[in-house]
Amino acid sequence: MEVGDVKVEAGAPEGAAQAAGNGSAAEAPDRGAGLRLPTNDVRRKRPPALSFLLRMETVRTLARIASLLALDFAGVFLAIYTALSIKALVRDGFDAQTIFTETRHTVAFAYLVTALLFARSGLYANRAQRPGLSRIVACLFQVAVVALIFSVVNGDHFSSYYIFYGSFFFAVVFVGSFRAAYEWATGALLRAAGYRRRTVLVGSGKQIEAVAHALANGGHEIELVGYASLTPRPENGLKSLGTVENLPAVLERERVDEVLIADPDFPEQRGVTLVDECHRLGVKVRVAPSTMGLLVHRGEFVPGQSVPLFELTPPVFEGIDYAVKRTFDFVGATILLVVLSPMLLLIALAVRLSSRGPVVYRSERPGIGGEPFPCMKFRTMRSGADQEQTDLESRNEASGALFKIRDDPRLTAVGRLLRRFSLDELPQLINVLRGEMSLVGPRPLPMRDFDKLEDWHKKRYLVLPGITGLWQVSGRAELDFDDLVRLDFLYLERWSVSLDLTILLKTVPAVLTRRGAF
Repeated sequence: MEVGDVKVEAGAPEGAAQAAGNGSAAEAPDRGAGLRLPTNDVRRKRPPALSFLLRMETVRTLARIASLLALDFAGVFLAIYTALSIKALVRDGFDAQTIFTETRHTVAFAYLVTALLFARSGLYANRAQRPGLSRIVACLFQVAVVALIFSVVNGDHFSSYYIFYGSFFFAVVFVGSFRAAYEWATGALLRAAGYRRRTVLVGSGKQIEAVAHALANGGHEIELVGYASLTPRPENGLKSLGTVENLPAVLERERVDEVLIADPDFPEQRGVTLVDECHRLGVKVRVAPSTMGLLVHRGEFVPGQSVPLFELTPPVFEGIDYAVKRTFDFVGATILLVVLSPMLLLIALAVRLSSRGPVVYRSERPGIGGEPFPCMKFRTMRSGADQEQTDLESRNEASGALFKIRDDPRLTAVGRLLRRFSLDELPQLINVLRGEMSLVGPRPLPMRDFDKLEDWHKKRYLVLPGITGLWQVSGRAELDFDDLVRLDFLYLERWSVSLDLTILLKTVPAVLTRRGAF
């Protein structure tokens, strides 16, 4: 129960309750143990100063925008300065003052275009709505193109266009790094202040439970208050907040920050009403998309029909998209093989010395169109492990078609270490060079798993499989198999080079933290 500023649990000693009622530990009678209660709740984790800042919405908004503008300016300035410095070192000799002056004359235009494009793309929005690295890369590429066009129209002449693509490359490095550091620092600050977005799920059926499970594994910024249902209360382990009709009162009573519609069959009329009610109360509304919801983003309007129609074109990489992705894969795989060659040699030696069998294991897996190809991996299991899988089916810990065992007895000591950090996948860079795989794409499944797929799952084989993908950076084995397939669909619908680059960069911390890996 709560008494004054001090919470006393049921079953607490009578003396503790009396002390709480008097509001002072000093007035509590000494009952032999010399217990002295604090004057505030010792479980309070939110520092008063940080808690106060959370209420100053306007101040926080201005501070956020000013901080991000300053970081972006620093990133653009350093990018141009670094590009000019490297050019000077290669050609004319380094002169810090000259380079600084030239950078100062150039940065104003570049920064103005950057800030305008960033603002247009929502990169100064609040934390929950701010896009990530893929949008930053896209905007900086547009800045480089605009600056190039402006210079050509202005009559400027260049011996090479290095300054544009050099500045673009370093801008991605500096601006991306500064913003990543900002996200980490502000996230730590908000967590210290006890900030979490209070979220209510709306819908019916097991979709609520699936979304709640995904959110629970996805981070610490969301606090699930409960759910409001369309139908009689489903048993899903979450707190029931009643029906959707009672939601406005719930939103005010529970101080909800956002409502998440987690039902692909949510009635359209109720959805419109719900959105209006939430917006009137200043509550954000988000939707967890179904498979059809993902498809609609690809729809192309067909004019001249009596009914508005959208044509769903196939999500394949063809024409210029294929050329760009294949070039990106080939160049990226070549660079990675050269850079990682010492590590590859050490791993090969460790595999060879640790157990009998080949260093590289070729697993027959379905590729694009379901056509099998030899997927290369460092061997992580003892010889004859394939024949033992039937006996281990009863110990499978994964859902759907996948086969995963957290403590697989077939793994060697070296193989267990390689699996833990996904180093066994590195030989697949050769598959990428051979055109059998891509750096980023849906993960290729073993034939045993492929044979258990449902027909709708096989859409993921419309494109080349990848070494890494949204699976690897979104929870990996912690996610339900159907959720993993939907992530593949999302990748197919939203593909871009910047998205591939973002996934590659996010793969490193996902692997190092071993999140969901087994």
